[in-house]
Amino acid sequence: MSSWPEYVTVLPEGHPVKVYFEENQLVQSLLSEICAIDVQDDFELFFNVFNQLSSVEKRFTRKENQLFPYLEKHGWTGPSQGMWAFHDEIRDLFREVRSCIEAKSLNKVTRIVKRIAGELFHLMEIEEHRLFPNALELLSEDDWQEMREGDMEIGWMLAEDPVPYPAEEYVHPGEDRRKRRLPFSTDDRIRLDEGYISTEQLNLMLQFMPIDLTYVDENDIVVFYNRGDNRVFPRSAGIIGREVKFCHPPKSVDSVLQILKEFKKGTQDKAEFWINFRDKKIHIRYFAIRDKAGVYKGVIEMSQDITEIMKIEGQQRLLDWG
Repeated sequence: MSSWPEYVTVLPEGHPVKVYFEENQLVQSLLSEICAIDVQDDFELFFNVFNQLSSVEKRFTRKENQLFPYLEKHGWTGPSQGMWAFHDEIRDLFREVRSCIEAKSLNKVTRIVKRIAGELFHLMEIEEHRLFPNALELLSEDDWQEMREGDMEIGWMLAEDPVPYPAEEYVHPGEDRRKRRLPFSTDDRIRLDEGYISTEQLNLMLQFMPIDLTYVDENDIVVFYNRGDNRVFPRSAGIIGREVKFCHPPKSVDSVLQILKEFKKGTQDKAEFWINFRDKKIHIRYFAIRDKAGVYKGVIEMSQDITEIMKIEGQQRLLDWG
């Protein structure tokens, strides 16, 4: 794998597949370096190289959230199942190394790193001989250009971003008005920056979120709240169109007005509190909302019962529905 296949060399600079191969070179270099380090003698160097190698997570994430969905649209679902699982196995090995480092069990680290190296080399061979050639056959130029836009949001392993592809100014997905091939109709859907959603779906999503949301506009008027079955603080339709200072108990008004004042001045962007309320621990947060030009557009209030969250310890990685 020291030289690129011909199907890669003919691709334009910045093409997603060519970028994957640029990352391959980096991964191979890092693997060669880390396998030559004695972790006991030079832990600092080992740790630095290991952290660089860990950025392969960006590569995995791009494949899972960018490349695989496009392949699925063309009927090839194998990578989404088999290769994603392979990614997870490698992720587990990275976690093992970090656990060994935390436990100061450095004698185990070298063995695990060699396993990581073997798995990554095997993965890159599968990519070179099967994944990428087939992807180039299946996907259109429009697919690759759309994919590159999403790739930018996730990022790359490389020290510097690849050159633009195609060679034109990047357009954020929320501002891109090109017609896309989607497995659903966009009629009667709201176009958001990151997708399309119907009014019904949006209301249901907000209703079932385990958090209270209230939006106050730049004029201090309440314009929205979500209606859930288990709201921390009751709300009713009567607050819509009301000044926010009249929606809080008198003892809280001064704090609310101070928050709004500092948000509008631009001196603060967040305020948070936590209180005991009816045998529950409630986390209350306020976030200033600003447009791309930094102009204040209001504040969102988020309240959440975190009583059960505070009890969480360790990890739960499997379903527990028994």
